[in-house]
Order: sequence, then C-alpha cells, then structure tokens
Amino acid sequence: MDSVFSQLSVMGSSLVLIFGLILLWRRGVTAYISAFTWQSAVLSGVTAIVAYFGHDHELYWVAVALFLLKVVVIPRLLRRMERRFAAERELAPYVNTATSLVISGLLVLFGYAITRPLVALSQLPTRAGMPLAMGLVLVSLFVIISRKKALTQVIGFLMLENGLALLAVLGTYGIPLIVELGVFLDVLMGFLVMQIFIYQIHETFESIDVEQLNRLRH
Repeated sequence: MDSVFSQLSVMGSSLVLIFGLILLWRRGVTAYISAFTWQSAVLSGVTAIVAYFGHDHELYWVAVALFLLKVVVIPRLLRRMERRFAAERELAPYVNTATSLVISGLLVLFGYAITRPLVALSQLPTRAGMPLAMGLVLVSLFVIISRKKALTQVIGFLMLENGLALLAVLGTYGIPLIVELGVFLDVLMGFLVMQIFIYQIHETFESIDVEQLNRLRH
C-alpha cells in the first residue's frame, strides 16, 4: 500500500512541477492560466490522495477549498485580466527560453540537494516528492525575477504558493484546517491586491511591463 501511495505522490508532484515549467517556454497568458489551473487541480488531487492514504479527513476539506479557490475562482479572475490585457505577451523576458530551461533544470537539482537531509530522515511514503516540490518553489522564484510582465509575475507567485502547499502536504500531511483556510484567505487577498496593482500600472503606463516602473526614478 505504501508503495502505491509513494508512486502516486511522486507522479502528482512531477506533474505539478511540469506545469510550473510551462511558464518558461510558452509566451501567451492563456497558456499560463491553463498551466496554473491544471497545476492547482493536480495539487488538489495530491492532497486528496494524502488524505485517503494518511486517513486524515480534514485534508479532504483542504482539497475541496484548494480546488474552489485555485481551479475556479482565481483562474476566472485571471481570465478577466487576460481579456483586459490581451496584447500583453511575454515576448522578451530578462532571460531567454533556452537559458531559462537550463537554469530551471539546475534549480531542480539544487532542490534535490537541499532536501536530501530531510528526505533521508523522513519515514513518510511521500518523501520522494519533496525535492520536486522544492524544485517548483525555486523555479517559481526564478519566474518572478526573470519575467517582465506583471501578470506573469503574479502567476509565478501563485505557483510559488502551490509549491509551498505541496511541500507542506508531502512533508507534514498538511497543517490544521483552520490554518489552511487562513493561508487560502491570505492568498486570495494577496492576489486581489496584486490585481489592483496591475490595473494601476496599466492605467499609468498603458502597459503591464514592470520595466516601466523605472520611470518613477526620474
């Protein structure tokens, strides 16, 4: 039974990481939103799997809340922003696609290196997926600092939060439901604040390119 549990958690973690990598080689906002939506759906599934094999019924509610927030609500808000900024594509990021993919591969390897002591100590069947979750956290940070469009950076932030959530689920079988609900509320509020910020950038500079903020120095 533990073998099946381990394989499912690794498979789910791998899919979550792959959807995170899509931000590095696709340029359209539609692809980014779809990647985030599918990534969140898989994360919700992994949470439900951990709930089933870990016999933790609270995690089922976490999986449902995660699905409603990150597969239904936030993607709907992102698509509304996509319609508003349809012409804003990530055509010239700070780091080109080929270099980004190489750096991401190195970051995933680094994720394996820094979680190695934790994996060695853990006895959980989900421990093999933890390096992949850490890899997603590092790749998402790289997306945030290497992309110019504010909307891409927001999706990178949301994927970073997905990586942390996956790490918590795999490493601790989740945290108490009330804490998870507080985290989800923080994510939603943070997203709404960033949404307002993007609209203000666009109204001021007629673009959501964060390089335009350099004008504020002059």
